[in-house]
Amino acid sequence: MHANPARISAGAPAGWVVDGPDGQPAGHVGNLVQRFWLNDQSLHGATGFSIIVTPPVRGASTQLLGDFARQPGMFAAYVFNANPRSQPLYVRHGMSPWPEPTHALKLSWIINPLTLAGGRFYRAAYRLAPDIVSRWGERLLNRRLSAKPRLDLPQGVTVLSDFRDQSRYAAFWAALRAEGRLLADRSPEILRWRLADPDLTDPPLVLAFNRGAGITGYAMAMMAKSNILEPPVLEILDLEALADDVTAIPALMDALKDSARRMGAAKLRIQMVSPHLLERLGDHARGTRREGGWGHCHVRFAPGGPDPALWSPTPYDGDYAMCLRPVPARADAAVRAPAEQQMATSAA
Repeated sequence: MHANPARISAGAPAGWVVDGPDGQPAGHVGNLVQRFWLNDQSLHGATGFSIIVTPPVRGASTQLLGDFARQPGMFAAYVFNANPRSQPLYVRHGMSPWPEPTHALKLSWIINPLTLAGGRFYRAAYRLAPDIVSRWGERLLNRRLSAKPRLDLPQGVTVLSDFRDQSRYAAFWAALRAEGRLLADRSPEILRWRLADPDLTDPPLVLAFNRGAGITGYAMAMMAKSNILEPPVLEILDLEALADDVTAIPALMDALKDSARRMGAAKLRIQMVSPHLLERLGDHARGTRREGGWGHCHVRFAPGGPDPALWSPTPYDGDYAMCLRPVPARADAAVRAPAEQQMATSAA
């Protein structure tokens, strides 16, 4: 996080801490700075993450969020991943629910209903006996999570792995910037930094939609498992396409749905949707599950900044890539262990 090129260029802190009575850190808010582009104009925005306040410094969230929301040099300070309990705090710091009308919307597509039912069962059991269920360890894993699946991608869609400065992806990013929207930096340099995250147990799935020799759309998704009792989910981190290609996003969505099944996900989900993206999803947004229901997206725009209507954020703009919990490493070993233990018991 300290090596973030955008944080370094903005001269911004990586976060703020509050010390407790013993002089040790007892409260924290992270500061994920991103570079944005509006044509050739460079700007910076910041998203807060990991807002933690322990009992010895109860009430310190006011100071932490105030420092974050009012930091200089940012056209916007925002949180796109607020939970139901914390979201009222942001309004008190001049942050408004945004974008309208999708600030409370998450979309998901069911891949394996039986696994999702298992997650509901474990959550119900945890509410009845949290100490016992916590000792059960990681649940709802499967062998496909650690395998290298053979993806069956639609025509025009390929796996993308070349993020050199002189690459087809670099040409796509240049074309995307030239459209005149306000965009979080998706340059090869920034993607190389993101993909170097040492907490990733598996690299994200990055797909390109190709038209002729060029890329006209791309998607990024990662397998995540929010806790030991939740099912694995393929989380869409980014979904972008050139304005004149109306087929790219539907084709990428077809690829993501099929890949989620082959990779062992219980569902495919996008946790932050703008009205612009909702429209471009077309039929994929109709009849799907609508999650959320609370204002998980809040933003405070600095006076004199660019027109917010030029910004159509995706989860890429928020903290999801850094804060989602990856599927634990060696999921195959965790799946095998109960069977091996049962065999050993029978032999004894």
